[in-house]
Amino acid sequence: MGAIFQSLGRTIVAGLVVLVVILIIAGLGTGSWVPVGEHAWWAFFFRWLHVLSGVMWIGLLWYFNFVQTPSMPQIPDEQKPAVSKVIAPRALFWFRWGAMSTIVTGLILAAMMGYIGQALSLQKGYHAIGTGMWLGAIMWFNVWFIIWPNQKKALGIVQVSPEEKAAAAKKAGMTSRINTMLSIPMLFCMVAQQNGGF
Repeated sequence: MGAIFQSLGRTIVAGLVVLVVILIIAGLGTGSWVPVGEHAWWAFFFRWLHVLSGVMWIGLLWYFNFVQTPSMPQIPDEQKPAVSKVIAPRALFWFRWGAMSTIVTGLILAAMMGYIGQALSLQKGYHAIGTGMWLGAIMWFNVWFIIWPNQKKALGIVQVSPEEKAAAAKKAGMTSRINTMLSIPMLFCMVAQQNGGF
């Protein structure tokens, strides 16, 4: 059993196995099986992927802003390379791909449900989800086109002068704080639509 939890890959596979077992038990108990061939099931599946991706993305955004950035001044200088050379690059990899997966699955879901046009144009009845989608799109843009390019400079992945490195770190940090701010109304709008919108 311990071997499962010593590998992230095996842990994820185990989580999927537990999910399948739960679905089988639920099916046996209720006599109602997962209707894989139906549109509603696929819409639910993409909603689940969208939420799963969003948890990865926003979880890491909040990790950077609530944990890593405030802790850096307290870390002794000789230990900081462990964060900037090992932890941050890996976290940023999952951060940016979590953002991409969230956007892609969200757009697929909106298209499947038939409201993508109404939401993006903020039509009546779709204000909440549309506002959430636009906030998410701004945040996604910030991740891929401002935060990541500047973090590459700040972390030394791309070599620049010390002045450029400091400016890049400041710009990435400020944009990350902007995304943290935007995540609050974005998440509210996404949940609000499921509960009648505004």
